[in-house]
Amino acid sequence: MLNYKTIFEDIEKSCLSGKSQDIDHVMTILTRSADLPTTKAVDFYLGQVNHPEGINRIKFYLFNGSLIQRNYCTLYFARKNKWETVNEAFRRGLVDWKQAYSR
Repeated sequence: MLNYKTIFEDIEKSCLSGKSQDIDHVMTILTRSADLPTTKAVDFYLGQVNHPEGINRIKFYLFNGSLIQRNYCTLYFARKNKWETVNEAFRRGLVDWKQAYSR
């Protein structure tokens, strides 16, 4: 049985640190364990990334990650009102209209 408390604490710690390698770690968790509780935790804690290095890494995953990674990165930038980044991902066909612009 998964220990969600430990997983959530790990995601929180990584997102609050916000270093590049921490975002890589969170994206690995997201890809490895895309169950509902984990994706909700990633969605919530990713929104707390404020370190410039982490923001740049989230942008990297928006343009280079897997579909699920791109989706959560899109949510991050949309919630931060960074529409130029979301628009560019949409123009490149990396996310669909619904993912890019639905709230």
